[in-house]
Amino acid sequence: METYDYIVVGAGSAGAVVANRLSADSRNRVLLLEAGPAGNPWSRIPIGYARLLTNPAANWLYSAEPDPNTNGRRIPVPRGRLLGGSSAINGQAFVRGQAQDFDSWAQMGNRGWSYSDVLPFFKKMEAYEGGGDDAFRGRDGPLRVTNPHARDPLFAAVIEAAGQVGIRHNPDYNGAEQDGIAMSQATIASRQRMSTARCYLDPVRSRKNLRIETGALTEGLVLDGTRCTGVRYSVGGDMREAQAREVVVSAGSINSPQLLELSGIGQPDRLRALGIDVRHALPGVGENLRDHYAPRTRWAIGAKGITFNDRGRGLGLVKQALRYAFVGDGLLAMVGAPIRAFVRSREGLTAPDLLLGWVPMLTEPGPKGPRIARQSGVTCYAHPMRPESRGHIHIVSADAKKPPAINFNFLSSPVDAELTVRAVRIACSVMYAPALASLQITEIAPGPDRRSDDEILDWVKKAAETTYHPVGTCKMGSDAQAVVDSRLRVHGIAGLRVADASIMPTLTSGNTNAPSIMIGEKAAAMVLEDAA
Repeated sequence: METYDYIVVGAGSAGAVVANRLSADSRNRVLLLEAGPAGNPWSRIPIGYARLLTNPAANWLYSAEPDPNTNGRRIPVPRGRLLGGSSAINGQAFVRGQAQDFDSWAQMGNRGWSYSDVLPFFKKMEAYEGGGDDAFRGRDGPLRVTNPHARDPLFAAVIEAAGQVGIRHNPDYNGAEQDGIAMSQATIASRQRMSTARCYLDPVRSRKNLRIETGALTEGLVLDGTRCTGVRYSVGGDMREAQAREVVVSAGSINSPQLLELSGIGQPDRLRALGIDVRHALPGVGENLRDHYAPRTRWAIGAKGITFNDRGRGLGLVKQALRYAFVGDGLLAMVGAPIRAFVRSREGLTAPDLLLGWVPMLTEPGPKGPRIARQSGVTCYAHPMRPESRGHIHIVSADAKKPPAINFNFLSSPVDAELTVRAVRIACSVMYAPALASLQITEIAPGPDRRSDDEILDWVKKAAETTYHPVGTCKMGSDAQAVVDSRLRVHGIAGLRVADASIMPTLTSGNTNAPSIMIGEKAAAMVLEDAA
């Protein structure tokens, strides 16, 4: 049995960061375990995420349980299953969130997590190539972040239209304030995706004190009383065990609570019912699940040559491939939603509470994931950023290979339904603004026949999906439902931490990949501080 100083479970957005920082000291022996493969060819190409959303070679392919507010649908829940985790299959938008997101965490009693506390880690992790204020932006970090220009006529028109309905342009929504519309900052540089595998693991693979093991499914934590002493994991059907003085679980909002429950940490009655010995009662494990539930409004465009439906099919796709190869932009280099707006649902709010995102095409389901539709158009998703609805994730079997049950409980909080309708209305107001009139726009969905709140909400339940931002299932805090403390140590278990999006007490305002990487940076710093 191998012995290490640290074992990191999960090589995703946070785990790759933790492994990098802990192994920077050659005296620390670090084992990094990843259930998936080392990589996938589609992951390097920015638009390749479209081929990975339904690809079992790189994706856990989870789905949520049917729910009345999803009209009985099983909502897809893609999660990265390869080095880099979901940072290797996501839409590559880089959004930190608002200062008040983190200040609210600190106000909940999580000391050290205010905006002023986490800003140094955001700066430390990034090499931002888009200008901005040095007080807020990092220049020398491992993660390259770029800021595309609005050269495309469609993008410029959408930004102008937003201005006509009162949404101003903000050149750096990750700077002093988030309000406004802008091109999406992206983890894309030199024509390639900047995943944590690329930016944090590739440069340090030669470290003799870092062992990266792929195809390694962690099936349980090894506990000696109330201390975690290691992990059990399988590789190709062979069961192995490794010891460490500290284990950091960075398996994500779905797999981290799953691993704790498989190890006997969680709700006693639930564990006993599955034949699992209760090692430590912790009722919050798997609870507090939150995600962004987002309807996609759809708009047909009559003007020719404007969207990628016209420019990215047939010979147009060949031209886009050549443009990507020689210029480095166009369809293949595109972030998932190239434009986003952070807006307020009403006057008097201190910060934006709604997010709109534009995709310059219509897509349709295909056998290998979403594909470009024949009809020319634009998609605009719209949703509240800090939903109050909470669900849960729990195992249904003692078998680590069986997926857990995911229950989002979307729209269970009335305010979420109200804000979702408001977000859809604001999206429609932008699309009907004068700056877009020349594009000959026709509303497809929700459709001109749906104008009342109830009609829009009925459409949301039938059509909305998540934006792939599950958080909160091992939440940080000191209340009865908290799983980890403010230093990410699992309550009641020594030698065990959780460091990923599952520790977020609430959703951040926007995409969750950047905050997850920050959590990895801060977690590694705390581990090293405590060891010293």
